[in-house]
Amino acid sequence: MSSIEALLITFGDMAWGPWLLVLLLGGGIYFIFLSRFLPFRYLSHSLALLSGKYDKEGPGEITHFQALSSALAGTIGMGNIAGVAIAITVGGPGAVFWMWITAILGITTKFFTCTLSVMYRGEDSEGNLQGGPMYVITEGLGKKYRWLAVFFCIAGVVGCLPMFQTNQLVQTIRELIFLEQGWISQDQATQFNFVTGVVLAAIVGFVIFGGLPRIAKVVSRLVPAMSLLYVGVAFYILLMNWTEVPYYLALIVTDAFTGMAAAGGAIGTVIATGVRRGAFSNEAGIGTEAMAHGAARTSEPVREGLVAMLGPIIDTLIICTATALLILMTGAWENSGASGVTITSIAFETALPGYGSTLLIVCIFFFSITTIFSYSYYGSKCLGFLIGAERKHYYNYLVVFMTVVASMLSLDAMVGLIDGAFALMAIPTMTSTIILAPKVMSAARSYFAKI
Repeated sequence: MSSIEALLITFGDMAWGPWLLVLLLGGGIYFIFLSRFLPFRYLSHSLALLSGKYDKEGPGEITHFQALSSALAGTIGMGNIAGVAIAITVGGPGAVFWMWITAILGITTKFFTCTLSVMYRGEDSEGNLQGGPMYVITEGLGKKYRWLAVFFCIAGVVGCLPMFQTNQLVQTIRELIFLEQGWISQDQATQFNFVTGVVLAAIVGFVIFGGLPRIAKVVSRLVPAMSLLYVGVAFYILLMNWTEVPYYLALIVTDAFTGMAAAGGAIGTVIATGVRRGAFSNEAGIGTEAMAHGAARTSEPVREGLVAMLGPIIDTLIICTATALLILMTGAWENSGASGVTITSIAFETALPGYGSTLLIVCIFFFSITTIFSYSYYGSKCLGFLIGAERKHYYNYLVVFMTVVASMLSLDAMVGLIDGAFALMAIPTMTSTIILAPKVMSAARSYFAKI
């Protein structure tokens, strides 16, 4: 088992080499200058689109709000809670700065990728209209590039497995509830992990076999409520300690360029860690978000691009920043005996003794479950593209099975596997988006001329 885990960790580290940082960051910079900062100028219009005024116009399965909720269900979750803790532990406070940079570039990246996901929707083998990088490639670049779409889907089948979310949720329940209360001993942890994994698999199976409409209905209710609860608690703590906030914001910025808090003062490690965790958190340029927004009910591709670009703002610039400040202010990141979600729990309990960790546990449970729901939809679309839409439901069985498996493996192995798959998914997503970006600008000029 240890050799497999070491292999997965190496896979993740190799996949996130300098070349991928150039692709994601360089691509985002290209989109910003190509668009002349256009998405940033229409943030108010993107908020207006969520009101539902245009929801009944055009083909698609779900509303703009449900599409954003489904996408946020995939992004808001353990990446904001455990992912931020991992970023600070590995790359120091400065890693958070590079998460911000990834999010700022990700706003424009999502505008382009999600506009294309509606612009180049295609029919699956059952004749249903679908969106996502695989259809952008085949419909936008042509059938000769199908191999690139297949490459994305193979990586997506692995990358969309709910292993990180399950692993950290089980760790939360085990360490913060059962071990904390003395209900189980450390020797019973393995057995507990298996039983908890089976229970989670049953819950997940009940929802995901209902398809996207049921998933969208569930997450559109849970995600806003849990996001408000988490952000509300986090900002309450920050407000109570507002005099310390400027110091830690300054620490994040200065450490981003000195790397003194990271091992050996390696600035490259700080940047790579921040971009890696930022991409995992907001998924800009990865392609998963395009699959959710590609199902939106609209005849105007640019509208969905405008809605989608709100994701990195909510996910990374607001929620991840709040988490990072709490971890830094409470000193939880300096606890050498903790990892992942446990670090964030220590921060909450330190700030709100007696009930801080309880509130976090509630958020973690719903964030993890809703992320699993959304990812099961993404993975089933990838499998449906590969073997036929009539067989895509087989992916749900794989999700249920891997929910149990993930509860038994280590955190580092899960991060390595999923990070590596995300890196591979970014290659076809960013490549096709860069090539087709002028098409987005043409559609944007036409759309904004009308409004």
